[in-house]
Amino acid sequence: MEAAETKITLDKLSIGSRLIVRSRKDWRHAAVSKIADERVVLTVCSPTGRTYRLRREFTSEVIIKDTVPILMHDQHDDWRENFSSYDPRW
Repeated sequence: MEAAETKITLDKLSIGSRLIVRSRKDWRHAAVSKIADERVVLTVCSPTGRTYRLRREFTSEVIIKDTVPILMHDQHDDWRENFSSYDPRW
């Protein structure tokens, strides 16, 4: 059965919303931390336990598959196949 898919823009998510983003090597958890100055700031969790911030335009597309919001990207791999492995102490 194919997953239901909805497209929205990043500015439609509220502060604290969680989503999946693509880093250079893998997929990671992120959360919307700030919406200001025509940009949305995302806090991204790295596998080492640290966090970093990404700034994206309001108009960046987000695909919601079932209930999982995923920030659009250029690569065509599935997030389930290359999801980041986090520190086991988490």
